[in-house]
Amino acid sequence: MRNAQRYPFIPSDVALGEASFRPFLPLTLAYQQSSVAASGLLDTGASVNVLPYSVGIELGYVWEQQTTALSLTGNLAQYEASVVLVQAVVGQFEPVQLVFAWTQATNVPLILGQVNFFMEFDICFYRSQLQFEISPKSVVLE
Repeated sequence: MRNAQRYPFIPSDVALGEASFRPFLPLTLAYQQSSVAASGLLDTGASVNVLPYSVGIELGYVWEQQTTALSLTGNLAQYEASVVLVQAVVGQFEPVQLVFAWTQATNVPLILGQVNFFMEFDICFYRSQLQFEISPKSVVLE
């Protein structure tokens, strides 16, 4: 991949040994005057990006001021969620605008899913090497 950056998989539970390694990506999220250094789980099975409640608060979002609600599925179906737009910087790449489902769940990681993280970046997983590679999406000229 062109202009790619490599990152290691991170162990999430040492008791699980090799099975505990996950692709967590360090990134900086920004909204208005606030920014937060975060680590997002790359989840190819997630339909949407998910922003934990505490990170949204840290960025300066106010739950009561959100006007676009959405329903989550799976483990998060019981929680309310709202759509928020967040500026994200990954490594040395140009900032991108990401759409998140900001959930009231507190026990969920920041999840980077199909809409719209995987629409903005090309990812190549090297699980056997416990690494992954990321680059901005390729522009296809016709």
